[in-house]
Amino acid sequence: MPQNRITTLLQQDKKLLIAYYMPEFPVIGSTLPVLEVLEESGADIVELGMPYSDPIGDGPVIQEAAHTAIRNGVTIRHLLELVRRARHGEGCWKITVPILLMGYCNPVIAYGVDSFLHDAMEAGVDGLLIPDLPPEEAADFLAKAKKIGLTVVFLVSPVTPPERIELIDSLSTDFSYCLAVNGTTGTAKLSDVATESMVDDYLKRVHRHTRKKFIVGFGIKDRSRVEYMWSLADGAVVGTALLQHIAGSATPEECARLAGEFWKTLR
Repeated sequence: MPQNRITTLLQQDKKLLIAYYMPEFPVIGSTLPVLEVLEESGADIVELGMPYSDPIGDGPVIQEAAHTAIRNGVTIRHLLELVRRARHGEGCWKITVPILLMGYCNPVIAYGVDSFLHDAMEAGVDGLLIPDLPPEEAADFLAKAKKIGLTVVFLVSPVTPPERIELIDSLSTDFSYCLAVNGTTGTAKLSDVATESMVDDYLKRVHRHTRKKFIVGFGIKDRSRVEYMWSLADGAVVGTALLQHIAGSATPEECARLAGEFWKTLR
């Protein structure tokens, strides 16, 4: 089995810039052009949303993007087919950037956990982030994913106690994902809800209680916030700001162009 792309990437000594994108948002046909331009513009990992009708951890921008994706025909099966097309060079596509799927338990259970893991791996997915899957209940899922070479990522929040940070670090395959703030995605800038000293203290606490790398998401909207997070963690995730920047696109080509322009301002 070839080494997972995320595992290979994290062996490098570099700060990561990770894009969150909701497939087929805002128009049908956008996914593959956006993946291509994000890779070309310096995204180290692309986190693809698995659209769900009740995304409890997401703010209004990502919720609306999920609803748009569903209206545009995105199911789990369709999403995996898009990844397969991106990976295996159908037409002009040959995307090599690591792909992490982020979504909720219900669609995975409805699909069938074993079938989902197998089909994700076959399509070319590298990792999974399931926010409502408690680490304490994830042993079977984690074992099956690891067996076929899929990375599994768990979440840390500002209120996670040290012993639980250590548990999450021990279970996450390659890295953990830290929420910079308590709240839903994209609802506030970091400066609106927490001082830099509070974030500093929180991420220093994470650093003391982890052995693996960790990345930070939520509220990161521009280059200055990316650089700030790079000073404290191994990577930064930008999602809501990217979706806002491309939301007015009328065609897949316009969507890809705007995504690339925005991403270059971060990198």
